Amino acid sequence: MRKAVFFDIDGTIWDEHSFIPKSTREGIRKLRENGHYAFICTGRTKGFIRDQRLLSLGFDGMIAGCGTYIECDGKELFYQKLDNRKVVDSLAVLRKYHMPVILEGKEYLYMDYEEFAGNEYAKKVKGEMSEYLLPISGNESIWEISKFSAAGNEETYPLALKELEGEYDFLVHGPHAIEFVPRGFSKASGIAKACGLLGVRKEDTYAFGDSVNDLQMLSFVAHGIAMGNGTKDAKEAAEYVTAPLREDGIYQGLVHYGLIS
Repeated sequence: MRKAVFFDIDGTIWDEHSFIPKSTREGIRKLRENGHYAFICTGRTKGFIRDQRLLSLGFDGMIAGCGTYIECDGKELFYQKLDNRKVVDSLAVLRKYHMPVILEGKEYLYMDYEEFAGNEYAKKVKGEMSEYLLPISGNESIWEISKFSAAGNEETYPLALKELEGEYDFLVHGPHAIEFVPRGFSKASGIAKACGLLGVRKEDTYAFGDSVNDLQMLSFVAHGIAMGNGTKDAKEAAEYVTAPLREDGIYQGLVHYGLIS
């Protein structure tokens, strides 16, 4: 029976320097040669998955934007876009609390860079996106997004979350990185929908992850695998903890479950 393996990107496939071990590339190649699906499953939207070092790994498809976008063999299977009027209202709340925002879509990301005042993540986004990063202000008529992220401080971000809790689910990576996802969407919901569309049984699902936005995914699949460099919560949510990313963690996890040899 064809199995499906879902891979987080940051901290799982590659590290903070975008380093991908050769063993990861080899493991994914063998996995697909054995007839199984290999999917990216990420909080990044499709617009933020452009690096050829990543795409050249040869995935069958992706679940992006925390389950708001699904594609297989280059074909879009599902997309949940945020209504732009709702985005305008949400931005008003975040600006009230002085929280700079990155709007995330399947083609572009939108950010008013000067609002981030040297934030390292904002620098990373700007560097990776190049011409596919547009200002928020002045592009309201062409916004196309499915989620967004914001930075705040410990005093104000809980107030913003309280105002928006009826509209979004939140993934809080600390006060300086908060993801806002449409309610009911997650990596787990994306996996469930993708498996339904592709005819994959839940008992044939596996996932690799390392952090807070992987917890639902690791708990949902039949076999959740946490990276050895992952957070305590990720390891507790997983069925199995493999080696760290740089120590052939993905390859070892695939071998452990007999998906490759």
